[in-house]
Amino acid sequence: MNAEHRNRIEKLFGEYVSAIDENRLEDWPALFTEQCRYIVTNRENYQAGMLHGAIYANTNGMLQDRVSALRDANIYESQHYRHIVGSTQILSADSEVARVKSNFLVIRIMHDGDAVIFATGSYLDKIDISEPTARFIERLVVCDSQKIDTLLAIPI
Repeated sequence: MNAEHRNRIEKLFGEYVSAIDENRLEDWPALFTEQCRYIVTNRENYQAGMLHGAIYANTNGMLQDRVSALRDANIYESQHYRHIVGSTQILSADSEVARVKSNFLVIRIMHDGDAVIFATGSYLDKIDISEPTARFIERLVVCDSQKIDTLLAIPI
């Protein structure tokens, strides 16, 4: 993997957390390819090969629908996230696709100012690096805890 590809991946990660943390959720689906997969699951299910999750989408349209539902249909407490993402580990790469792993910590800040550690885990990504702008083909969000908070509304 060359430096240009690594920079594309780092930029993608930065745009991903900024879109979520800055409540620009409408920008979030554009970070994924048209045929994509986004799953939020837990470590136990992932290790057992059960790729279902608290959030599951397998097209960009499903990601867009999720954002529309968050804005127009779902009712949930006002909250926002702050992501801290660890260093990126390139697991494999060719000129088209990179497989990448990174660890994350998400702090949830509620409308009253309470802040709690909401989720920790790993991002396991398959990223299209063939174009000038990298995009996720697949993002598996593998949470460390078996318990995924029922307030999970916003993507992690």
